[in-house]
Amino acid sequence: MSDASRAVATAGQESFARIVAALIRVTGDWTLAEDCAQEALALAVERWPRDGVPANPGGWLMTVARNRAVDVLRRADVERRKLRELALLAEPEAAPADAGEGDVVDDRLRLIFTCCHPALALEARVALTLRTVCGVPTADIARAFLVSESTMTRRLTRAKTKIAQARIPYRVPAGAALVERLPGVLGVLYLLFTRGHDADGEPAFADEAIRLTRLVEALLPGQPEVSGLLALFLFQHSRRDARRDADGRLLTLDRQDRSRWDRAAVAEGVEALARAGQDGPYALQAHIAACHATARSSADTDWPAIAGWYDRLVERQPTPVVRLNRAVAHGYAYGPAAGLDLLDAARAGGALDGYPAALAVEAELTARQGDRARAVTLFRAAADLSDGPAERRALRDRADDLAGGRP
Repeated sequence: MSDASRAVATAGQESFARIVAALIRVTGDWTLAEDCAQEALALAVERWPRDGVPANPGGWLMTVARNRAVDVLRRADVERRKLRELALLAEPEAAPADAGEGDVVDDRLRLIFTCCHPALALEARVALTLRTVCGVPTADIARAFLVSESTMTRRLTRAKTKIAQARIPYRVPAGAALVERLPGVLGVLYLLFTRGHDADGEPAFADEAIRLTRLVEALLPGQPEVSGLLALFLFQHSRRDARRDADGRLLTLDRQDRSRWDRAAVAEGVEALARAGQDGPYALQAHIAACHATARSSADTDWPAIAGWYDRLVERQPTPVVRLNRAVAHGYAYGPAAGLDLLDAARAGGALDGYPAALAVEAELTARQGDRARAVTLFRAAADLSDGPAERRALRDRADDLAGGRP
């Protein structure tokens, strides 16, 4: 890739959301804003290799996108509302390229909160955030959601239409409304990270989730759960390069080469955790992740501390999955029998029926009790239920290891 091409890619990543947000603020037209931003990037690809990279790449893109919006609105000047928007665009003090830092901050937060509005379906929120805030191509989003590009295009169009028709306000809520809406935004970021961190996920989505969470924390300081979520992401993502062996097989924590963990990410996570407190669900999960990330070896893992954090988390989030993870922690802290007892409680009422992770936990705890034959059967049953090829392969490999007498 040439220097000019790299400059376009970098400027696009850093400025796309800001340009789209600024144009939406002025025009109220999501499609127009996205189209103008894309056309500015296309023009940069054409001109920068020939004319050189401008001194202010982001400002150049903003100016081109703004001018393109002006041209489009001029051609549509039969509508009085568009004429008024054109006048706003033409005023130097209102031009996005000249916007003050406060305007830029407000625009980016407005865009995130609008994409994550609870009136939209959760998957629509994630897809719209990827497309509009992160600038991820629709084809890549469609691939992650296992649908065709045309289907995803229709979903995104419906989401933007709903925003317009329902008159969802393009603003950051304040006071009690902010406290009420923020968990929904963090939930979208969490799902976005999970889409990237899962065994068969798209790693770039995890990177985007971290980038956006850093942004939200910077723009909304003093929100402990934002810091907790950032810490959780950083601890989890610090292991990304050590999660697979040379053949691409998934490795459990106890088998990973910890020298390959990203210590800078762990250090940043520790700093974020200090801002997070100990009460929110994301902060509690981050404390659990920190116990793993800061342990020098698998043998040094403080399992009693992890079990204690899960005891607190299950009080805040008594979901079957949290109860399942608590069973794992107690199984390692206080013996497999203690873990299996908690697993039975988590399964009460059929809450975890058909969930492959529950079978895998039972298999591991059963193996630690010494019943390898039953553990092999359980691991293979878990593999049969798993949807992801990487996870399915890992479960079958674990079954084969136990069947072959390997630890």
